[in-house]
Amino acid sequence: MRKINAILGPLMIILLLIHVVSGGMQLWGMIPGGSVIRSILSWALLTVVAVHAFIGIKLTIDTIIACKRAGTSCFRNNEVFWTGRISGAALIILIVYHVLFFSGSGGDTVRLEGFYAFQLAAHILLALALIIHLCVNIKPLFIALGIANRKFVRDIMIVLAIVVLACATGFIVYYLRCNVFWRYG
Repeated sequence: MRKINAILGPLMIILLLIHVVSGGMQLWGMIPGGSVIRSILSWALLTVVAVHAFIGIKLTIDTIIACKRAGTSCFRNNEVFWTGRISGAALIILIVYHVLFFSGSGGDTVRLEGFYAFQLAAHILLALALIIHLCVNIKPLFIALGIANRKFVRDIMIVLAIVVLACATGFIVYYLRCNVFWRYG
């Protein structure tokens, strides 16, 4: 299962980058919404994330059972492990909210007309949980893939951080467009 997760990791990152860049451009008003290709890619990303979450939950349960059998505590001295699990759980909740918020009753994409402070806070928390999850889990992913070059890992993290910050900026711009510029324009 760990090997499957190691394969899903880069696939998720690629699909996420496409989703974040196209979604940010859509929120900024640079491209129109409703693209069938972007919708298919979004659902593919959600499917890969769901499989990744299922495997992560299974591996976490296996680890807890193994620790109980060994008579050790897996809760102490393992901050990185639990930070990854907690940020993953937060991501699951926030991704479900994101999907429900951006999907209409028939699964159609919704133009956000009611993007208020709560929605902005939830989406910034989504971006923050994503950054934390990536920072904690990118090194184990690269080890699983056999990539040991620290400079490469640092460069990838910088690119991912910039993209996720651009996404958070997109949410802020959209919030301002919905609540300041459109209201008084």
